[in-house]
Amino acid sequence: MFRLITYLLMIVILITIVRNVLGLVMRFFANAVQSANPARTQPLSQSNVPLTGELKKDPVCGTYIAAATSLSNTVGGQTFYFCSPECRDKFAVQASARR
Repeated sequence: MFRLITYLLMIVILITIVRNVLGLVMRFFANAVQSANPARTQPLSQSNVPLTGELKKDPVCGTYIAAATSLSNTVGGQTFYFCSPECRDKFAVQASARR
């Protein structure tokens, strides 16, 4: 019984060692590939979009968008917020048709 426990313990230790060695080898190759491709070493640029803020509803498509990142247009003293230039243009066409 003691021999079985010893074998199992040795197997667990051996698997742990093999996993650590493979992890180091994989990390080495990942760093080698990353340094070979300098364009990928720079982090992706993050936009200056706030993570929080007031949400406004697009009057054309009904999408909720952050007021800080939306396109806005003031008509008759009222500000409207749009998710895209297409929605803004549709709104302008609809507003001119109502006049």
